[in-house]
Amino acid sequence: MLLRDAGGTDGGGVEVFLQRRVAAMAFAAGMTVFPGGGVDERDADASVRWAGPPPRQWAEWFGCSVSLASALVCAAVRETFEESGVLLAGSAEAVVGDTADYAAARRALVSRELSLAGFLNDAGLTLRADLLRPWANWVTPEQEPRRYDARFFVAALPRGQHADGETTEAESSGWQRPRDAIADAEAGRSILMPPTWYVLGELAECASVAEVLATTKPIPKITPRLVVDGDQVRVELP
Repeated sequence: MLLRDAGGTDGGGVEVFLQRRVAAMAFAAGMTVFPGGGVDERDADASVRWAGPPPRQWAEWFGCSVSLASALVCAAVRETFEESGVLLAGSAEAVVGDTADYAAARRALVSRELSLAGFLNDAGLTLRADLLRPWANWVTPEQEPRRYDARFFVAALPRGQHADGETTEAESSGWQRPRDAIADAEAGRSILMPPTWYVLGELAECASVAEVLATTKPIPKITPRLVVDGDQVRVELP
């Protein structure tokens, strides 16, 4: 979940970068989602330069192995760059400001011609795990034929960078206040999956990006249950 301060005169709050997936996608077609995707086996490459909480800390937060934790953080950084053009990397002291010089690398990452570790090492960049925070862990219901164990991260848009929608997986992209995104779903103008809806509600309670990043909370594994009630399906949370 890529965030920026909303500003304005109506109480501040945050804006989150959202994308509406194209209708041809195998999963969550037409849904409004956060940038993200699956772990590539090369995301576990230990040669990547790393700054911030080490993989063992992420493993503790997400309740998983150290190797998976490292891959999850790398996947989050890679997918954010691929789908929005925002790169959570730099040196140990500074974050990349303008990502235009890495446009070719972005395309190579999308096509899997290049791994994240290969890109960062060739460019002399360090993965900035300190820019990320763990937020949630949701698992698709057991009744679903296609299941995912998804970890959610939050990160602030780095100064000087611009989030775009230059990805074939989304038909539109943009910034929106969490409450407005929920209102669109309630009015039928968009479709949100339960985890997205729930997390947007949590973000709506935060007055600033700084407050979001300062939030510490347990990260339980949440597995909703689908309950058929007549001609309707209800989602129940544990």
